[in-house]
Amino acid sequence: MLAAALAAAIALSAVLTAGCGTAAKGSINVFNWGDYIDQTVLTDFQKDTGIRVNYDTYASNEDLYAKLKGGGASYDVIVPSDYMVERMIKENMLDTLDKSAIPNLKNIHQRFTNLSYDPGGAHTVPYMWGTLGILYNTKMVSDPVDSWDILWNPKYKGQIFMYDSERDTIAVALLKLGYPINSTDPAQLEEAKNALIQQKPLVAAYQGDSIKGSMIGNSGALAVVYSGDAVSCIDQNPDLAYAVPKEGSNVWYDALAIPKGAANKAGAARFIDYLCRGDIAARNSQYIGYSTVNQAAMAILPQSLLADPTYWPPDSVFNNCKVYTDLGDAIKDYDKLWTEIMASS
Repeated sequence: MLAAALAAAIALSAVLTAGCGTAAKGSINVFNWGDYIDQTVLTDFQKDTGIRVNYDTYASNEDLYAKLKGGGASYDVIVPSDYMVERMIKENMLDTLDKSAIPNLKNIHQRFTNLSYDPGGAHTVPYMWGTLGILYNTKMVSDPVDSWDILWNPKYKGQIFMYDSERDTIAVALLKLGYPINSTDPAQLEEAKNALIQQKPLVAAYQGDSIKGSMIGNSGALAVVYSGDAVSCIDQNPDLAYAVPKEGSNVWYDALAIPKGAANKAGAARFIDYLCRGDIAARNSQYIGYSTVNQAAMAILPQSLLADPTYWPPDSVFNNCKVYTDLGDAIKDYDKLWTEIMASS
């Protein structure tokens, strides 16, 4: 049975004190998404290597980018998503990996070794992957959940949770309207903005990690979530189910990277290598619910999990999904739209 990802809110032990100062010899500073690692992996890494982990979390790629750009913090390992990796490479923010220091790279499935955002994996090692879709309560939703349109159904007013994420939420509106998820067309973006403003009175809240608790606790009927969160939520509340709408969606990849200026590159590489061990990758994936990229882990994970279409979508779903790309200067248009959506009444 999957361990509850929400249990990741437990405080780190004194040995794993949070920090963001310059990493001293024998310690590394890791900056990761919330609820995105089995904390016992961190304690075991320290026991096995003697390297202390100072661990901080963030809520979005944009938060990660702003923290690194703003300075005042030094991290050795970060976990950006595909489009943010692309942006960081363009801006020379990521170190080139010394692959000889990461021998467990051999465990990464070939499908994930040459992804478009980092050809050849020069700067990153894939960590987890999944889809964006709709988590719904089968006891509360009487309509088919096969289209993004259901998130605009007034029947579910006050029971819909949307992500507090401009990229994901604007993508949902673009997909509903039949437009590409990476659109930079001003007219299409304006339509997406208006659709989200129209939807806003139906939305209970725009949330991040707390969406999981809302859905597990039966506080909502429908929520936009990542597939790994859906796996974890369904494990804790069997009345929940997950669907990727017919209009298509986002398939995403999160990656391990060493930022430029990292104080402990050797320790960072050792940590990345540790996460690439088959047994560690399997344990980590099963705990947080997200899909592994690790072939050695796949040989260890329960077949029931690997056969779960939420955890590992069939080709018909996968092929109907697109990866987010770096929008370049058009990200300013997204920022402006998001501000207008949040400010609307």
